[in-house]
Amino acid sequence: MSLPTLSGLRAAVSAVDAKTPAHRDRAIDGLRALALLAVPTGHWLLGGFTLDSQGALHNASPLASFGFFAPISWVLQMLGIFFLVGGYASALSYRRAVARGESTGGWLRGRLARLGRPVLGVTAVWAALIPVLYAMGVPGTTLRTGSTLVIQPLWFVGVYTVITALTPWCIRAAERMKGWAAVPLLGSVAAVDFLRYGPFADAMPSWLSLLNLLPGWLFAYQLGVCWSEKKLGRRGAWLLLAGGTALFAALLLVFHYPASMVGVPGEARTNSHPPSLLVLALAAAQSGAAILLRDRIGKLLRRPALWAPVVVINLSAMTILCWHQTALLAAAVPGSFLGTVPGLTSGPDTLGWIAARVAWLPVFAALLVLIARYARGFEAPWKRATHARRALAGLLAAGFAVFALGLA
Repeated sequence: MSLPTLSGLRAAVSAVDAKTPAHRDRAIDGLRALALLAVPTGHWLLGGFTLDSQGALHNASPLASFGFFAPISWVLQMLGIFFLVGGYASALSYRRAVARGESTGGWLRGRLARLGRPVLGVTAVWAALIPVLYAMGVPGTTLRTGSTLVIQPLWFVGVYTVITALTPWCIRAAERMKGWAAVPLLGSVAAVDFLRYGPFADAMPSWLSLLNLLPGWLFAYQLGVCWSEKKLGRRGAWLLLAGGTALFAALLLVFHYPASMVGVPGEARTNSHPPSLLVLALAAAQSGAAILLRDRIGKLLRRPALWAPVVVINLSAMTILCWHQTALLAAAVPGSFLGTVPGLTSGPDTLGWIAARVAWLPVFAALLVLIARYARGFEAPWKRATHARRALAGLLAAGFAVFALGLA
């Protein structure tokens, strides 16, 4: 890197730091950035492909061959942190909106629009891409596989939208019950897990696990609201860290929960879809650690060179979430025409695949940066979009969802 370029980069980093308001909670942004980066890293590292005789891609996972990969999923499963800081930030945002005289409905519409625009954008673009790619010779099976990967992370947005709408009630719960407001959610998930995995499991309906969907992800969000409302301090954080760690160990060693935090092909049980009690135990431990480390993280992010990347990641949060699988596919789909490419289209069943996939990670990251350069526009308000264009985007998005979910 030339000296002028290096000095320009330093100037840009200093400018970002100088423009940051003094009241900005850098630790919260840092935690959010960490959780965001864990999503593409986890999907890129723990998701692979196999290539069939017709040259089509099928989803595969190294977790099916390597059980020792499971602890990596404990580190990369940081949705608990994401919901924690989401609850913290939403409570602050709601309080400020109320202070300005804004209605709850107006505040919620603004939050939902910020979540919805990028999702609508990526699904509409993919709906337009599918016939083009098919005409270029990409097998239909590959397109199905790719569509599944693209839509897979978007379930999070739907759940997060519902939970965000509950923010006023979460604040009231924090006011009345303090940090204990999250305990009933933990109890609800524990009760459902007992029914679906305990002595009465054979008599339980298959849909019972869906009852964990809302309380399971609301748990960490409620903790974040309590933290924001100053109803959860260091004593509660130590309790979360110690209790969550102990519960996590007991569920693994005594109750034999699956070790992986993500689904493993061929396994009858999964921890994340919907969340099991193990997910909440991990979220509790992570939340406790985050609260205890807040001051240290904030102090560390006073350094402009560390703070600037955090700002960039947070400004591109939904773009990263919505488009990181597209970055993976931008390498894998062309690679499938070359045959078996180590770490890309080869089966994830050898130690060599692991090394090769790690080598591919910078390529995926570079492709995501390139895609984000154009896709970030979906995060901004669509001021120039006419009603007809918005309707068309909605129609394309709906069509893609039907295709990706295998309904057509």
